[in-house]
Amino acid sequence: MEMRALGRTGTRVSELCLGAMTFGREADEATSKAIVDRFLDAGGNFVDTANVYSLGVSEEITGRVLAGRRDDVVLATKVRFTMGDGPNDVGLSRRHIRMNVEASLRRLGTDWIDLYQVHCWDNHTPLEETISTLDDLVHEGKVRYVGASNYAAWQLAKALGIAALRNWEPFVSLQPEYSLVTRDIERELLPLCRDAGLAVLPWSPLAGGILSGKYHQGQDLPKGTRGGDTEEPITFTYRLDDRAWRIVDAVRTVADEIGKTPAQVALNWLAYRPGITSPIIGVRNLGQLEANLGAIGWRLEDEQLKALLWASAFPRGYPYDFIEYADS
Repeated sequence: MEMRALGRTGTRVSELCLGAMTFGREADEATSKAIVDRFLDAGGNFVDTANVYSLGVSEEITGRVLAGRRDDVVLATKVRFTMGDGPNDVGLSRRHIRMNVEASLRRLGTDWIDLYQVHCWDNHTPLEETISTLDDLVHEGKVRYVGASNYAAWQLAKALGIAALRNWEPFVSLQPEYSLVTRDIERELLPLCRDAGLAVLPWSPLAGGILSGKYHQGQDLPKGTRGGDTEEPITFTYRLDDRAWRIVDAVRTVADEIGKTPAQVALNWLAYRPGITSPIIGVRNLGQLEANLGAIGWRLEDEQLKALLWASAFPRGYPYDFIEYADS
């Protein structure tokens, strides 16, 4: 598996990152261990989880299945969301971060976290409090690098500016949602990350399953899939519009042309986009992992890329259209 720099750091990570959100939920511990072992044996070295995934269970399983192989792995986790019933059991305050980094270290069975990410913006905590606390964790050796997830461009730019001004550890990565269906980060976040040298680690690269080819327009979402196994609305349902189905059709067409699956085509498109470091793949079983591993090691042709870009085109809006007009 190809190795890439984790932003402007000396650490190298695999071109696919294994997401552990399914551990303890869709995948039991034995299945999770088999998934991790196969991923590492295939050349992967990057594993991502979060304290909130199954309220710590994902971290616990991740720690146990990595026993004996911890030194081979760049391990990432996150902090921000609710971990208890108290008023201080959520957010990015010094108190909450301090309590939860210790809890994550215990659950993961490790002395250090390679990449500690804030899981989302926190409107209730001064940014200086959050960044200074993360800086302390790096200097104490509990954390190697810090990153952000689910930030707006202005929030990320402000955080990078404060870190530079105070000589604190800056974010080295951003974990945003990004896929052929959800390309919004191309407006501001992706250009900012490329300019600042941040690693980009996209989550939901298959748009919640839309790009897997399992769903068909006009048909019920099948059982045994993420969409078909819940009675509650899930994040991608609002994207099942005409544009989404147009993208699915284009992906299926390309997949049929080259003998790949729709999921492999969609993942390949993302893995080799300019500025992308490691898409995060989440799998329930070994079969899904094997299929995802088939998404790398080859490239789409220019005409296929053009077809996918045309099908997934989205309005850039102001001021981007105006700037492009002014430069023409």
